Amino acid sequence: MDVTKELINKFYTAFANNDCEKMIDCYHDDIQFEDPAFGVLKGDRAKSMWKMLVSRLDENASIHFSDIETNGPEGSANWIAKYNYGPKRRPVINFIHAQFIIEDGKIIDHRDYFDSWKWSRQALGLPGLLLGWSGFMNRKIQQTTNEMLDQYIAKNEV
Repeated sequence: MDVTKELINKFYTAFANNDCEKMIDCYHDDIQFEDPAFGVLKGDRAKSMWKMLVSRLDENASIHFSDIETNGPEGSANWIAKYNYGPKRRPVINFIHAQFIIEDGKIIDHRDYFDSWKWSRQALGLPGLLLGWSGFMNRKIQQTTNEMLDQYIAKNEV
């Protein structure tokens, strides 16, 4: 029985089913998450990010995962997120590679890697095409997503 593989599979199956509580149950209390859109998030803030993202998915959104590989307490997977983004509901197809470290039967470190320029071209249109490659735009995206997360936490997790 590969506990790491089972845990990663459980996490993405829950995500594909829009079940953020089961996703969060896979996370260690000391989780550290990192990706290009949010930067580094720790603990309850990382868990709240998933709650926010799942709450914003519409009926056309989909999550597909594959290629789970493990080596003891470390694992990786590929996943594809298809959804509409922002007020203009721009269609986004994001190809992500995730890496995990498991401790005490839970995910303690989760890092998602994706092409932020490709994402910004889809999600933001012309500004993303022109500036999505720049450090300025990447910092602005992280600032905006973290402000959205702050607002979500303030409204939903009193």
